[in-house]
Amino acid sequence: MLMRNSCFLLLSLLAFVGSAANAKEFVVSYDGFYDRLKVIEKGNFEFARVNFYIVDIATLEPCKVKKGEIVTENSSSPLTYTSQAQLLLPYDKQLDKDKAVVVIEPENPNHDCQLKFQIEAEHFSAQNLNKADIYQLNTEFEELLSDLSGFFVSKLMGFLLPEQKGVKITFSHPITFDDEQVQCAQMNCTFEVSKAWQDNTQMLNSPNANINIEQVTPWISK
Repeated sequence: MLMRNSCFLLLSLLAFVGSAANAKEFVVSYDGFYDRLKVIEKGNFEFARVNFYIVDIATLEPCKVKKGEIVTENSSSPLTYTSQAQLLLPYDKQLDKDKAVVVIEPENPNHDCQLKFQIEAEHFSAQNLNKADIYQLNTEFEELLSDLSGFFVSKLMGFLLPEQKGVKITFSHPITFDDEQVQCAQMNCTFEVSKAWQDNTQMLNSPNANINIEQVTPWISK
C-alpha cells in the first residue's frame, strides 16, 4: 500500500520539480500549478480544492516565505502567500503560455524546501456536518483525486491510486460524535461514508457545544 501511495504522489508531482536557483531561492515552473488549477476550474466542486504549500524536506513543517515572485521573460509580479506558506496562485492562461516560474525566498536560508500539494476542503464549516454534505464532499474528493491523476493512471493503472476510505476532519479542540461510522482521536476524526448518507440531511450529534473545523482532507488508507 505504501508503494501505491508513493507512486501516485510521484506521478502527481512530476510537474512540480523545484530547484535551488541559489542557496536562498526555491524555483518551480508555473505550468504544474496551472494544470491542477485548471482541473478545479473545469470541474464542479463546491468544497474540494487542491492547495499548494512549501514545506521543509526533513520536518514537513511550513517553510516560512520571506518573499516571492512570479516571473516571465518580460514581467514580474509579487507572489501571494500565507503565514503557513500556502501559495495563493492565480489561474492564468497567459502565465502558462509565457513559461512563468515561481521564485520563492524562504525566511530561513538554511531550510531545504519542497513543494507539497494537498487536496482539502474550503467553505466547509460546522453547519455542513450533516451526512448529505459529507457524502457530497467525499464524492468530490474521489472525483478530484481521479481527475488529478489523469487518464493514464485512473483508467489504465488504477491500482496505483491511493485508497480513499472517507473524509478526515481536524477540529480545533478534542471532540466526539455519536455515530459508529465516525471515529475520533482527540482533535482528528475519520468519517466512513456510505451510500446511505447521500440524501440524509441529519446533523451529526456531538456533545461538544463549540465546534470549529481546522482542516478537511480525504481519509486515505495507508
